[in-house]
Amino acid sequence: SFCVVPYTRGEEFSRPFEDVLKEIYLVARGGAKEVTLLGQNVNAYQSNNNEGKIVDFAALLHYVSAIPEIERIRYTTSHPIEFGQRLINVHKELPKLVKHVHLPVQSGSDRILRRMKRGYTSLEYKSIIRRLRSICPEMSISSDFIVGFPGETKEDFRETMSLIEEVKFDQSFSFSYSSRPGTPAADLDDQVEDKVKQERLALLQSKITNFANHYSIAMVGNIEKILVTGESKKSSELLAGRTENNRVVNFAGEKALIGSMVDVKIEEVFP
Repeated sequence: SFCVVPYTRGEEFSRPFEDVLKEIYLVARGGAKEVTLLGQNVNAYQSNNNEGKIVDFAALLHYVSAIPEIERIRYTTSHPIEFGQRLINVHKELPKLVKHVHLPVQSGSDRILRRMKRGYTSLEYKSIIRRLRSICPEMSISSDFIVGFPGETKEDFRETMSLIEEVKFDQSFSFSYSSRPGTPAADLDDQVEDKVKQERLALLQSKITNFANHYSIAMVGNIEKILVTGESKKSSELLAGRTENNRVVNFAGEKALIGSMVDVKIEEVFP
């Protein structure tokens, strides 16, 4: 109801299974160690293999994991409606799959979720997170939020903050609602004042930042596997790479390490 992308892109479609695997094989042979499977609703993926059998997203992840050169797998962005038990189980079955899931929720209020036409409740969303963490307690969860959606009351926003407190999100992409011409939400009468939207957004971002800092501080002393992506932005004398939970790490090392996986001890954290 609020996003113009589905109207401009048209109906969803999935790339052919063999086409996806071929591309990953090629980049793996070229030296790639990590692959990110990308789609607007990536976990809705479905295609037929050359035997005519249906390959869903969980099965696709198994095929990608079987490529020896690929050491780490990510995917984004998922939709809660498509996040079934088969996909949850994959996070236990595939060590190459990172312990990080980006799962947009947008709001913690069921009333607002209905207005957004999201198709799930906050309870159903929390059930997905609970099942993910039951098989992987250290799972990092990031999400998307829209505050100040038309008709959002103080109680609706309070329910969003309550959801954040319960899930303890690690990171977020959060925005105040802005009208997109041609979408149903743009025609709703009860728009929220800009000042109120900005106040709510600041409160939400502050809470999630506190959780993110808590998770970062807890990593001090840990040995983390890092994919070395290049020189650090801080200094050409340092290297940089990312952890499984998507944090940039800067460390001393030889340039020959770029493109490889290394173990790095976390000694200090910054915002």
